[in-house]
Amino acid sequence: MSGLHVVVTDANLVPLRDELVARLPGGTEVSWAVGLAPDDTAAALRDAHVLVGPELTPAMAAAAPALRLVHVAGAGTDRVDPSALRPGVVVANTFHHERSIAEYVTWAAIDLRRDLHLADAALRTGLWRSSVYDRSLPQPQTLGAARVGLVGFGHIGSACWRALSAFGATGRAVTGRGGVDASSVGLEWAGGVDALPRLLDESDVVVVSVPLDERTRGMVGAPELARLGTDGVLVNVARGPVVDERALYEALAARTIRGAAVDVWYSYPGPDGQAAPAALPFHELDNVRMTPHLSGVTRQTFLGRVVDVAANVTALAEGRPLERVVALRPEEVPA
Repeated sequence: MSGLHVVVTDANLVPLRDELVARLPGGTEVSWAVGLAPDDTAAALRDAHVLVGPELTPAMAAAAPALRLVHVAGAGTDRVDPSALRPGVVVANTFHHERSIAEYVTWAAIDLRRDLHLADAALRTGLWRSSVYDRSLPQPQTLGAARVGLVGFGHIGSACWRALSAFGATGRAVTGRGGVDASSVGLEWAGGVDALPRLLDESDVVVVSVPLDERTRGMVGAPELARLGTDGVLVNVARGPVVDERALYEALAARTIRGAAVDVWYSYPGPDGQAAPAALPFHELDNVRMTPHLSGVTRQTFLGRVVDVAANVTALAEGRPLERVVALRPEEVPA
């Protein structure tokens, strides 16, 4: 019998509540505190040992004196306030979205290189938009003929490369540390961020998957997009501001790049899901595929996360070391 009290505040886990509960050790109490007002959330946390959710504020922490584990059911821990963590409270995260994101990237690259979205829109009006009927249209290129550039080669970038390479594409990558062994993963070459200009010069499809920080904010701007060129497409599954908003809009509007798929944006809505994703009118352009940060949102993503959460709750109950622990306090960061 674990005797642990787990409070879940992540709405994405509600469709998998049975799967989560079934994997927890016997005697675990589970409270679903999704969408509650702050006072009600605080009440739910009063005797919680584990919080499964995206956020921990000082007020939430003060309401949970028995808290031992904050498990984010996702990669990002930016909403967990380090100042709210008492000594002994551990933060963990989980991933499992890389395969779903790789599917999205593959779809986007094929769609943009072959203008499938334009063919769909045209046929709805009776126009057969194809080089078979319109000799002014070039014959499209397969994904196997693409030169792929990966800006970032972590769990997302590498999963995207495995998917794209299956079609026969060639690849190259740049990373912050520049430590990727290109030959071992089938890339033509890999380097540090100083090799970004070369990567853009040599790529038809560029996939951006680096974390957002002060080093990566705006790392893809007007000069970089100009290097990608008029046949190049960009797929951003990182964070919106990694790619400069105005530079991207102007490159798309002027068609100095072929197109872009953007799943991550410059502004986000509240709980009602209503908000413009950017200050500039990307929605008026026909060479951008706009999606609302859904590339990693699949049942399989969250099922994998449920398994990880349950495994860590079980480890906590049994006094074993936890997995995927994230260091948020300065004293936890290795020198």
